[in-house]
Amino acid sequence: MPTAIMSITTTDSALLRLLQLSSASLPVGGYAFSQGLEYAIDAGWVRNADDTRQWLTLQLQESLTQVDCPLLLRCHRALEEGSSERLHYWNHYALACRETSELRLTDTATGSALIRLLKQLQVDSKLHCDEVSFIAAFAVAAHHWGLSADAALLGLVWSWLENQVAAATKLVPLGQTQAQQLIGEIQQQVPSAIERAKRIEDCEIGAGLPALAIASARHEHQYTRLFRS
Repeated sequence: MPTAIMSITTTDSALLRLLQLSSASLPVGGYAFSQGLEYAIDAGWVRNADDTRQWLTLQLQESLTQVDCPLLLRCHRALEEGSSERLHYWNHYALACRETSELRLTDTATGSALIRLLKQLQVDSKLHCDEVSFIAAFAVAAHHWGLSADAALLGLVWSWLENQVAAATKLVPLGQTQAQQLIGEIQQQVPSAIERAKRIEDCEIGAGLPALAIASARHEHQYTRLFRS
């Protein structure tokens, strides 16, 4: 099957902002969460690079494509239309899609951290609610810095992929070369995943990955942990 090709045009300044927003050094704490991966490795579900590839590929195709990316598109569109009501609606929708307290904490902790950062950078957060999803906060930053919806989607997926592979590098463990090979292989699936996400209707947003939910829930009570829960 041929690999889909994305064509994204940005100004130099917008490209730099995209790199800033999707960088692992962005101080939102994404590196502190394994999103269930730590338990999956401890339980023996994920044991090597091939297992890690399958685990992450399934999440990309069935979770990010079905939930995170479509919701980012809607938050971005709400900002373009100046609809605070729709932005808040999709923010709460994103939080409602998190199946465990750990997955919700991942979303709200990184979302709140990004909003705090944006305020320090004198960016209007646009979100005035107790809990902010990272997806909605990411959309606010992308819109403020003039990033297109396609560029924002690419940045969000890259941010997720880099954090997850970094976690696997510590936990499986993977060597640095294996980690780079893994990123390169999964990268090839990103354009087609994003194109699928753009075709998702409102009524189709949602995902069900039982093993991910179980791993996340059990990680909350795991005896030893490197990552937050």
